[in-house]
Amino acid sequence: MKADYKKPIMIAGPCSVENYEMMDKTAQFLKRIGVNYIRGGVFKPRTSPNSFQGLGVSGLEILKQIKKDYGLLVVSEILDIRDLEKCLDVVDVIQIGSRNMYNYPLLKEVGKTNKTVILKRGMSATYDEWINASEYIKMGGNEDIILCERGIRTFEPSTRNTLDLSCIPLIKQ
Repeated sequence: MKADYKKPIMIAGPCSVENYEMMDKTAQFLKRIGVNYIRGGVFKPRTSPNSFQGLGVSGLEILKQIKKDYGLLVVSEILDIRDLEKCLDVVDVIQIGSRNMYNYPLLKEVGKTNKTVILKRGMSATYDEWINASEYIKMGGNEDIILCERGIRTFEPSTRNTLDLSCIPLIKQ
């Protein structure tokens, strides 16, 4: 799947897939407004080990059914090489979250797929570290990479992620 990057791509959906009903209502709404990509996390990296970690494989089954019912393209984060193979039949766009930007074995394996990859910038990653992480994906032959500036950590505790717009001109070079 190669996206047409000349037009804006809208991706919407919940952070976590919690149940079929929620995803069904979300998919109905997205289809109605013309959004073709549904996002939903089934493996969730959380700061606290006591927080909801996602439905895992049962969440993949929900996404598979939604994809079949609505014809939407599925975007989901993959955290671990061991989960990659199970996800390939369902997930159209692989998301690499900020916590896994430095997971080079995962990046190398994702690079061997023919899936579009969204690579989120790490929480305190420099521009060069982010670009080099994308090179790990490219090494496997996959150049269909979307770089996602998700904000960086600063010393200001009242904002979770501060958008670093200064990196955009560098990326465009």
